[in-house]
Amino acid sequence: MTGRTVRIAMNGVTGRMGHHQHLVRSLLALREEGGLDLGDGTRLWPEPVLVGRREGALRELADRYGLTNWSTDLAEVLADPAVEVYFDAQVTAAREAALRQAIAAGKHVYTEKPTATTLDGALDLARRAHAAGVKHGVVQDKLFLPGLRKLKRLLDGGFFGRVLSVRGEFGYWVFEGDWQAAQRPSWNYRAEDGGGIVVDMFPHWEYVLHELFGRVRSVQAVTATHVPQRWDERGKPYDATADDAAYGIFELEGGVIAQINSSWAVRVHRDELVEFQVDGTEGSAVAGLRGCRVQHRAATPKPVWNPDLPSRHAFREQWQEVPDNGEFENGFKAQWELFLRHVYADAPYHWDLLAGARGVQLAELGLRSAAEGHRIDVPEIAL
Repeated sequence: MTGRTVRIAMNGVTGRMGHHQHLVRSLLALREEGGLDLGDGTRLWPEPVLVGRREGALRELADRYGLTNWSTDLAEVLADPAVEVYFDAQVTAAREAALRQAIAAGKHVYTEKPTATTLDGALDLARRAHAAGVKHGVVQDKLFLPGLRKLKRLLDGGFFGRVLSVRGEFGYWVFEGDWQAAQRPSWNYRAEDGGGIVVDMFPHWEYVLHELFGRVRSVQAVTATHVPQRWDERGKPYDATADDAAYGIFELEGGVIAQINSSWAVRVHRDELVEFQVDGTEGSAVAGLRGCRVQHRAATPKPVWNPDLPSRHAFREQWQEVPDNGEFENGFKAQWELFLRHVYADAPYHWDLLAGARGVQLAELGLRSAAEGHRIDVPEIAL
């Protein structure tokens, strides 16, 4: 078998997501397996080049994992012809300019979302990448969650009959940061820094709905900043200027109606931090991060509304767990493997910068819907 080293510039890996999911659980995990077998006698060996603004943090990260390549100079890294792929996990506000640089340098690009702060910016990136002839991909990790993969299996098998509706609940209580440290960085709550739950989560809901149920045709959203004051990483109070909760209704092609609540100001009373209930004419399912439960038409109970008597139904016990029926790898790693196969073996791949632009579009229109107080159509976009 022929070995091939692939140098990948990884920008933003000192952050939580870039560090844990993309560096450690994806590329370093691939190295622990001896690289990625392309199936044609070639094994790719990913060689991360860590990029960021904080020299000390980069050096510490490199030393911890036995890596030798790191830099605070993005232009210098992109000028290196040995670097073939650029990955971005920076804060949203910094991403668009860096991706534009990488595309101009002729690098294949793979990026977290949202890809830009505006639809115009996201479409410009997609068009630049297409014109440059570079391969490009956007992280759409929730499609690879075990729970949603089981849900996809049910959809493909026709379990639901005609799908009627989707109801999603996402979120948890993010501490304000005064007496207990917040679980998310403070920029998430400042609109001027690219924060807000709509910008963060609506791109996820776009690809989940699009991939599983159909293209989003319209959106109606209500947003809120339920916690108006928070404390930053230095313990200083600041005004939260971005939305920390969003309540959305999405009409999909084919008539499916989706309702998804997203909140960083909700205490969890469900089995997982995100759950989707899908109801169809022949059956229903509730899918989370890992689990998925179903109830078929033939096994549906017959409750009767009577507020004067306690219910005799233990409703949650009337659902059946969907078995794993296979191994589920880390979703981020699974998508990295698909993207690298796309770049180096020309395998098909459709989660590109245009798909990323659709997510930015939905967030932009969701915020507009909330500001204007009405439903807004979601037009199709193209290069």
